[in-house]
Amino acid sequence: MSILDDAILELDKALRTSTGNIGSTSRPTSRSTPATTQSDLTIDEAKISGRLMRVNHCGEVCAQALYHGQALTAKSGRVANAMHQAAAEETDHLAWCESRLKELNTPVSRLNPFWYASSYCIGALTGLLGDKVNLGFVAATEEQVCKHLDEHLDKLPAGDDRSREVLSVMREDERGHEETALKKGGARFPAPVKAIMTAISKTMTRSSYWV
Repeated sequence: MSILDDAILELDKALRTSTGNIGSTSRPTSRSTPATTQSDLTIDEAKISGRLMRVNHCGEVCAQALYHGQALTAKSGRVANAMHQAAAEETDHLAWCESRLKELNTPVSRLNPFWYASSYCIGALTGLLGDKVNLGFVAATEEQVCKHLDEHLDKLPAGDDRSREVLSVMREDERGHEETALKKGGARFPAPVKAIMTAISKTMTRSSYWV
């Protein structure tokens, strides 16, 4: 394909991802837990669950952008393929969050296009720093995501078993991505770098919770 074709595909991917139109996935999150709809929760509980899941959806939007940006500038085909594979696996998470938001009658964050573009640029810049840093960034990011998911699992209303199950399965996958990135040779980032990543992450979570 031509450069123009690639650009069009990337733009289409970005639009579908950020607007909540990624579609369904064949991979189920569970074997038994039924969907907990908005009517199964109180008004306040539904609002809390919806806003938390909107944050998680935004996080998955960022993950897609980061991986594709990192793949674009990866120094080796091996690492580029690993990034594309990770993005494909993360698509399940995006679809699950998307579906849960619809069940809770909650819109996706209006800030998604901004966070997608920002994350794509960060991913591309990271890829330019070499494969060790590229993979290390994945590991550090997934470590942050797991902490973030732990917080949300605690904050979800007691009756929202469906959202809790979705986040639990996501957490297992994210931990696996972190371990895989380190095994492939990813660098372990120092605490100051992780602190900066945490600050950026908190800006995203706080803004997408409300908007």
